[in-house]
Amino acid sequence: MVKRINLIIVLALFWVSNLIAQETSYQKKVLESTEVDILMSYYAQDGIHSSVAGGEGTEELTDYTSSIVISMPINNNDVLTIDVGISAYTSASSSNINPFDRSGASKGENEEEDEDEEEDDKRALVKGVDNGLASPWYASSGASESDVLVHGSANYSHSSEDRNTIVSGNIGFSTEYDYFSIGVGGSFTKLFNEKNTEISLRAQAYFDTWKSIYPTELDTYLLEGGLDADFFQGVTITGNPNYSPTNFAINSDEQRNSYSFSASFSQILTKSIQGSLFFDLVMQDGLLSTPYHRIYFADRPDSYIEDFQLADDNENLPDTRFKLPIGMRLNFYLNEMFVIRSYYRYYYDDWGITAHTASMELPIKIGSKFTAAPLYRFYTQTASDYFAPKETHLSSDEYYTSDYDLSEFDANQYGLSLKYTDIFTKAKIWKFGLKNVELRYNHYQRSNDLDADIVTLGIKFVN
Repeated sequence: MVKRINLIIVLALFWVSNLIAQETSYQKKVLESTEVDILMSYYAQDGIHSSVAGGEGTEELTDYTSSIVISMPINNNDVLTIDVGISAYTSASSSNINPFDRSGASKGENEEEDEDEEEDDKRALVKGVDNGLASPWYASSGASESDVLVHGSANYSHSSEDRNTIVSGNIGFSTEYDYFSIGVGGSFTKLFNEKNTEISLRAQAYFDTWKSIYPTELDTYLLEGGLDADFFQGVTITGNPNYSPTNFAINSDEQRNSYSFSASFSQILTKSIQGSLFFDLVMQDGLLSTPYHRIYFADRPDSYIEDFQLADDNENLPDTRFKLPIGMRLNFYLNEMFVIRSYYRYYYDDWGITAHTASMELPIKIGSKFTAAPLYRFYTQTASDYFAPKETHLSSDEYYTSDYDLSEFDANQYGLSLKYTDIFTKAKIWKFGLKNVELRYNHYQRSNDLDADIVTLGIKFVN
């Protein structure tokens, strides 16, 4: 009898341990397989308030961006995500950091060609390009006309066995010709109430370094002997010939640090309604102005070379800034075909800007694989205490900017996305199945004469 009881106990223990082992072995992974996202976008804008030219002139810019995001399951509970990308832009506005640079301008091969050459010159003069004419309304052809930004980041996240706790950390960088940034951060997420309630905390820090580039007339005047510098030889200064930008000084600090803390609370309210609240605290210190933004004072006489007005100074802003966005999201599931996603955010900062953002998106399911989602977004903000249009600031002011991003304006954005989803990933490329494809278009329009269009394509593959 004792032997039988011992045998039963041994068999029971073996069965329980085997059951536990099976549960552990077959525990669902946070991420079942490697996912690869390929993202591409094209952005184009135009406007008439270039900060590089002190609040007037072309803001024409185009940008091509591509990135790849790879999410890899390390084990059942951990996921590593790598994000790398490159962005190449061409900017008529930034080309006018040195509007007198014609290193890329196309010239006639024979300067002595007569009538045809003269007609070409006249047409170029009217357009404000080539032929030696510097104008805030057209691009110069120097090196600052275009640039490439490269970025990369890595995020590691760990989920608890019950999937109610998620901890993650990240590190990243971005670099372009006048700027380098390193970012580090982490987050903590907790789910309660059978995963119907979620609280998330996040902290992030960025450490940036400028390579200060100034309007060419300012740093040439200061560093190369005033009007005796080679730059001013052989040119005619019209208006006030005694050009003297006495306010201008080289930046002593080229660092900028940004620290942010975010908190969010999400709740499933009913079977068809989900809501969330969030807020961010952002603190910045260091060089917060842009060194190549020009300023023109109301109490200084105007000086010109050709059609380009010489700057009185560059932008000067406080070396600290505090930002506080607070917002909410509310999503309504109407039926299998329609969902409503709504969003509102209030923004405040200690530079005098307050802003409101509201948006509405309506995903519409078309069949089993396609979703169309029209979007509308409205934004309005007050002007910064330090903003004024060209030739409005006084040289005695402590801070000044003519950057229209800091002005008062309203903005409307209209968009549409089309998404194809194949949960069975029937389409294959090598070992990867196509999970979804999303094409999105947005048109952005600001009341201070800035218009932009962006087209984004995202493709997700799973292994």
